[in-house]
Amino acid sequence: MESDEEAQRVLPFQLQFDKPIASQIKFAEWNPEKDLLAMVTEDSKILLHRFNWQRLWTLSPGRCITSLCWNPDGKSIAVGLEDGTISLHDVENGKLLRSIKSHTVAVVCLNWEDDGQKIADENDNISTYEDRISRFFPPPPRAPRMPGLVPGDTGFMDDGEDSFQELSNYSHQRFNILCSGDKGGLICFSIFGIFPIGKINIHKFSICCPLTNSLVTYRLVNGSISKVALSKDLCHLIVMCSSELSEGRVEQSNRQVPGQDLPGFHCLMLDTSIFFKRKNELHQVAQQASNIEDLTEVIRTSISVMCKQWSDAMRTFHEKFDSLSTLIIDHGLDSTPQEEFLSLLGGARTSPPVHQFLVNSLGEVGLKRVAKVVCGAGKDLQLIVLDHLQPAAEMIGFRMGELRGLSRWRARYRGIGLDEKLIDKAAEKAGIFLIQVERFMKVLSSAVQQFSNFFSWLLKSVKILMSEPSDQLLPFSSELVIVFLKFLYDQDPIKQLLELSEADHNIEVDMETMQRVRELAHFGGFLDCQYLQRTLAKEFQQLESCFKEAFEMPFTTISKNILCKDLLPLFPISSAPVSVSSSIIPTSVSYYQEAPQDRSMNQACPKRLVDYVSFRIPDDSFSNLTNCIGMARGLIRDLGSTDKGYNTSLEAVLLCIPYGYHCADLSLYKESQIVLLLNETSSSSESSGNACMMIVQASDLPFASVTRSTCLNYWNLDELKDSIVFLQMENEKVRGIPHTVIAPLAVSASRGVACVFAARKRALVYILEEDEDEMSDAE
Repeated sequence: MESDEEAQRVLPFQLQFDKPIASQIKFAEWNPEKDLLAMVTEDSKILLHRFNWQRLWTLSPGRCITSLCWNPDGKSIAVGLEDGTISLHDVENGKLLRSIKSHTVAVVCLNWEDDGQKIADENDNISTYEDRISRFFPPPPRAPRMPGLVPGDTGFMDDGEDSFQELSNYSHQRFNILCSGDKGGLICFSIFGIFPIGKINIHKFSICCPLTNSLVTYRLVNGSISKVALSKDLCHLIVMCSSELSEGRVEQSNRQVPGQDLPGFHCLMLDTSIFFKRKNELHQVAQQASNIEDLTEVIRTSISVMCKQWSDAMRTFHEKFDSLSTLIIDHGLDSTPQEEFLSLLGGARTSPPVHQFLVNSLGEVGLKRVAKVVCGAGKDLQLIVLDHLQPAAEMIGFRMGELRGLSRWRARYRGIGLDEKLIDKAAEKAGIFLIQVERFMKVLSSAVQQFSNFFSWLLKSVKILMSEPSDQLLPFSSELVIVFLKFLYDQDPIKQLLELSEADHNIEVDMETMQRVRELAHFGGFLDCQYLQRTLAKEFQQLESCFKEAFEMPFTTISKNILCKDLLPLFPISSAPVSVSSSIIPTSVSYYQEAPQDRSMNQACPKRLVDYVSFRIPDDSFSNLTNCIGMARGLIRDLGSTDKGYNTSLEAVLLCIPYGYHCADLSLYKESQIVLLLNETSSSSESSGNACMMIVQASDLPFASVTRSTCLNYWNLDELKDSIVFLQMENEKVRGIPHTVIAPLAVSASRGVACVFAARKRALVYILEEDEDEMSDAE
């Protein structure tokens, strides 16, 4: 009879499909806007699948992947790597959009959150910061491709035409923050995922607790971050970490007495309200600064490509023409190639080494080949300047002018570190660099003209020496040939301007010109009067240095405004290495909108954010607690809202897993629900056995207030051992799984689906939202 009732019982979650997978999955995240699932395999390959399990693309970065998260708009994905790099990839094809090195050790967690408040006009259009550059300039130039490379030759870096612009095109649509944490205790923040705006170290935070005759200061030691979660209003950041909690007691005599270091798992609450309070200012600065960095990369690549092309052309030139010096020595003459060529130009008798060089060694074919290489390289450099370098320099000048205007608004922008003097200096450097580009273009054009004229004269000389007609050849200028032999034959002004190795080379400028430059400074000209003596490469180095200095100020200012407001010790951990212990502890953090408990206040008071933190408690943490899950809420409580009908105390509850099961992973779901992934403990092997997925309504649990002891070393959750909630299979929504399951559990609150991975390399996708019509029919 009972079996018949169980058979007729409606299963709460619908199994969409059960598919085999080639490799075990260590990370999985659903796209917040589309039915896409990104997974990372054990061999660090990124797989993107549709909801129907159709694979869109596979990406292999060649380095160990340690974390993964989606952009809130679903258009890009952030990947944390073991070497501390964070790479951003396009959702359409996996193309690399940006790679930043914010950390020096493995990035173990990522969280990307956008501004939850939409500012819309009367037509429901989201208000955004207008980027005025499109009014005056065409689309920004892309970086030129290095000669000899084809797409894919650069490995992990994709040479897509618009790899830099694609991220910036939509970065201004919504203000967002990418937060990353590493196993060394460092947390970094970047706007749009591309502009670094802050960095903190959890080991530098101190929490003070007053006692009777002393003040106790606690610090985290040997900490490793497990999870970071930024609130939807960007005002709070919850950090889950494992570390030793070091106590230093400061007595009345101001003598510090070190206490005992206790390893444990902790929850930090950081105040990041600077992002919310200054989001408009940060939005505008980041928009300009990130585009300036993109354009700076275009300039850097342009200079590198031009240097490579010109160096290759000059190598070809000298490989042919250096043999003339050897021939002169072999014939016993005491002269130089320039003197021999001048003698030939003057109409004197052709010397044997010159005749042998022009007729036998070089020849008409060889001369035309060298001329094509050198003149072709010169024209390519001119195109790079006109299509890439100069437009990028002009746009940088415009954007620095925009930032210069913002920096003058001291009341708003000084508070985020936009220093007027540093911006003015960087803006001047941008203008000077543009002048250097124009000078380089003139030097390049002159050099190409003189090389072309020299080759035309040599070709005519070869024709005459070989007694061939030369009437159809291009005319040449004898004066330019003399100038070439004197200044260009054995010198390379293009190389001096381009190569970084020549950056310290000073260009000679006559005293009269320098005096004019100094006089112009009194009439609004550049204050730096030495710029004409610097090369293009040196000017670019100084330009980058000024940008770095100017943008470092907002970074430092924001970092100082991110403060640790609270620390909640959760449970002690074993004596095993802290980082190893924390890596196997399932945790989940989420934020929900909560109305005041006093129903009469619902209309007067808006909903507020409430944080929920869930975690599995290791069995060896407490002697009297086994197979339990802890949940806490209210860590970011607003102390000023006590009289507004809100519950402002920190609350927690302990859940005991049903007998015969243990928790493999967990994830907070929407509407204050938690999804538990449970394995049977009676299975004989890891790959065989059964499991189940359970959803528990967290808001209905009997949360109890947690006493905030003045001694942080006291594990507060131990107080709740007498009020443990024992979960029962028959009282919750449970779906049996005919496999032993493993982490991760990928749950999508926006799509209402969950993906479960079995130990036997299978992926099972469940629909968590029941169809109301089907349920009513079944009933």
